[in-house]
Amino acid sequence: MSADIEKAVALLRQGELVAFPTETVYGLGADAANPEAVAKIFAAKGRPADHPLIVHLPGDDHLERWARDIPPAAYELAEAFWPGPLTLILKRRPGVIDAVTGGQDTVGLRVPGHPLALELLRAFGGGVAAPSANRFGRISPTTAQHVRDDLGDAAAMVLDGGSCLVGIESTIVDLSAGKSRILRPGMISAAELGRVLGRTPPIGSSAAPRVAGSLDAHYAPRTPLALAQPDVLIFAVRDALARNERLAVLAPIACPITDERIIWRQAPSEPAAFAHELYASLRWLDAAGCTRIVVQKPPASDSWNAIIDRLQRAAAGSGTSPE
Repeated sequence: MSADIEKAVALLRQGELVAFPTETVYGLGADAANPEAVAKIFAAKGRPADHPLIVHLPGDDHLERWARDIPPAAYELAEAFWPGPLTLILKRRPGVIDAVTGGQDTVGLRVPGHPLALELLRAFGGGVAAPSANRFGRISPTTAQHVRDDLGDAAAMVLDGGSCLVGIESTIVDLSAGKSRILRPGMISAAELGRVLGRTPPIGSSAAPRVAGSLDAHYAPRTPLALAQPDVLIFAVRDALARNERLAVLAPIACPITDERIIWRQAPSEPAAFAHELYASLRWLDAAGCTRIVVQKPPASDSWNAIIDRLQRAAAGSGTSPE
């Protein structure tokens, strides 16, 4: 065990917060069995008390410590996608604390696919509750520096594992009500899930449990953000220039206009690469001192669903003042 992991485990056992990398985003971790430690997560993030957390596990052999009435589909998905960016919503076992579940009868569980996260979890030997390590509703962190920028010294320790490989949050699949359904899209697509389950799960339900990252406004920059279809993007840029506006743009094409008032970041045209860079790009554009951010809307397809979901929620929550 490395010295950093040993220190991080000791802090978790003392009820402190430890930020750590996963393959999706950085998490703000606390001992999921310690109510006082979990309360520190909500205080550090400014997170609503009824908003549930995801418990990160060392392996699928820990499922039965946290969930009951586990359907065969859960084990099939775990075998196919864990460690990896998939969260399963299952019936909670008695003893799982309300602060983790938002007071619901369900719990979100996953085994992350980052080697440093797995080393930490296996050394700790239990579940670690960990939402994204940033202020609630803001752009998720994909580097250790993002965590420090957002939370300062709220975490007793930040484990630096470099840039997160996936870059957006896990796919959340609810298995608590008999049939599978996607409550939050991620980079494990509906089609990939369907190949394991034998049917493609639908997305969303009005009767679904509350889950992390599902509010209409989330993942948001402070600069107002709007989405533009490809055929109107250039008109939005020209309109901004006509009004002498400083505009930030994220698009998969090179900037067609040379003007110092346009801050342009070229995005990858492939979904996985776009997701990997999304939050870092939004942070960079948010810091550029522009009046607005305009993002070219990705194509409507299964492989882009998770990215469109994050951008729509970011647009809904953008433009608000600091907490």
